[in-house]
Amino acid sequence: MISALLNILWVVLGGFVMALGWWLAGLLCAITIIGLPWARSCFVIGKFSLWPFGQEAVNREELSGRGDLGTGPLGLIGNVLWFLVAGWWLAIGHLSSALACFVSIVGIPFGIQHIKLALIALKPVGMTVVPVRSAG
Repeated sequence: MISALLNILWVVLGGFVMALGWWLAGLLCAITIIGLPWARSCFVIGKFSLWPFGQEAVNREELSGRGDLGTGPLGLIGNVLWFLVAGWWLAIGHLSSALACFVSIVGIPFGIQHIKLALIALKPVGMTVVPVRSAG
């Protein structure tokens, strides 16, 4: 219930605009054909950017205990290419939204979430979105 309320407030406080940014990046990646490996990730992270509370982004290698194409040297190359093409402007969008949220005390948790998403925007290859694990 709290998660749903936070997500509704999130959509108003920059989540919708940033999700559109991710989806636009995914569309542009899909159109170029060369960007297809990044396109699916853009749509997944865009959905996460629209509705982040109750979910978290984690490194696939840490989650599964074994590496794959996205968590090894090819993943590093993919992240460098991503950063040069789209990662930096998505990160700037999230950081700008974070600054706007930090103006009020109520917006601080949302600003922190934008900063987390800015870090994901810098290096999304090798990440996956999973439900938040409970501490108990």
